[in-house]
Amino acid sequence: MQIQGTTALITGGASGLGNATARALLAAGAEVFLLDLPGESGEKAAAELGERAHFVGADVTDEEAVALAVQQAAAGGTLRIVVNCAGVATPGKLVGREGPLTASAFMRVININLLGTVNVMAQAAAAMQAIEPVGEERGVIINTASVAAFDGQIGQIAYSASKGAVAALTLPAARELARSQVRVMTIAPGIFETPMMAGLPQAAQDSLGQQVPHPARLGKATEYAQLVQAIIENPMLNGETIRLDGAIRMAPK
Repeated sequence: MQIQGTTALITGGASGLGNATARALLAAGAEVFLLDLPGESGEKAAAELGERAHFVGADVTDEEAVALAVQQAAAGGTLRIVVNCAGVATPGKLVGREGPLTASAFMRVININLLGTVNVMAQAAAAMQAIEPVGEERGVIINTASVAAFDGQIGQIAYSASKGAVAALTLPAARELARSQVRVMTIAPGIFETPMMAGLPQAAQDSLGQQVPHPARLGKATEYAQLVQAIIENPMLNGETIRLDGAIRMAPK
């Protein structure tokens, strides 16, 4: 699919992987809508990106708010690209210092990472089905899992479960939407430079980066965005989860 002239909706677009993706798609000629939690940070991020960038405030767990956000993006042009980057990595052991993992703590992560992704996918797919195809396809939906889906560490019970589910739904979603000429792909990043990672001391960041076989460093958000662009432009990429991790396999802790 050609990116030039399309509209893209990016969740978690105010920062991190989502913001880098927005910048890459803007440079390739798309109009972008940044979906993030309501607030000044999202409005500021869109303003910094220029006139072809727009902020849509919504909580991905809110079905009605997501529906309105997708409608807004679709009204702004031809919505053909959706990238789900919104998520949290709240740690929690099955039995921690304060006792067993609570259902509310577990479900908060599941709701944001999994339900939020499904909410956006469902609304976006419905919008894409209503537009005319260009060549072989109408659109592409790209989700974000994590290597924790496969190599979950101690303390990642909820996070690994949520990201494992995102990886698992990729193929059935792609098979379902094939009739609508909409592709579904998932990226599973390893250890990346994100706002969450930036909160760690530099020594800790360097140590984590050295665990990556090659290149022995943290991944860059621009490298995630580069893969997003490659997926959009290659029509044979469908129904698969791609690890973007420098060949790392996470240790137990």
